[in-house]
Amino acid sequence: MRSSHRISVRDYRSDDAGATIDIFLRAIREVASRDYNAAQIDAWAKVDDPAVWAEWRASRPTWMAICETQPVGFSDLKTDGCLDMMFVHPNHQGKGVASLLLKTVEAAARNQGHRRIFTEASLTAKPFFERKGFIVLAAQTVEKRGQTLPNFRMEKTLA
Repeated sequence: MRSSHRISVRDYRSDDAGATIDIFLRAIREVASRDYNAAQIDAWAKVDDPAVWAEWRASRPTWMAICETQPVGFSDLKTDGCLDMMFVHPNHQGKGVASLLLKTVEAAARNQGHRRIFTEASLTAKPFFERKGFIVLAAQTVEKRGQTLPNFRMEKTLA
C-alpha cells in the first residue's frame, strides 16, 4: 500500500516521550490485541512512570518516524545490537513505517560494528521480521505483571 504522505525518520528528542508512549499503547491495544487476549494486553499496555520511560528512551539511540509533522512510529537499538522496541501507530500500519525504521536501525547497527541484530518479536511482529530476513532462534514466553505472553527470539545477520 502506498501512502500519499512522505514518511521520514529523525533522531528522538526529549519532547517525543509522550508521542512514543501513545504509539506504544495504541499499537498494543489496537493491533497486537488481534494476537493476545485481553488480560495479556492489559498487562503489556502499561507505562508505570512516564519519567522513567523518557529516561529509557533517551538512554539509547531511538528514532522517530514522522508523517508530515506527526510522529507515527519509533524504534531503538541497544548497545549489544538488540532492537528492543519498534511500534507503529495503528493508523499508519502497512505504509512502510516499520520498514523505514528497520533500515535506520540496521544502518546504525552496521555503523556500530554489529554483524547481526536481534529482537524479541511479538506474535504480531513476527511475520514482519521474517519478511525482512530475520530467523527465529526460539519461541519463548515472557512474564508481564502476572501474565505470560508468547514471543520469539529472532536475529538477522547484517551484510
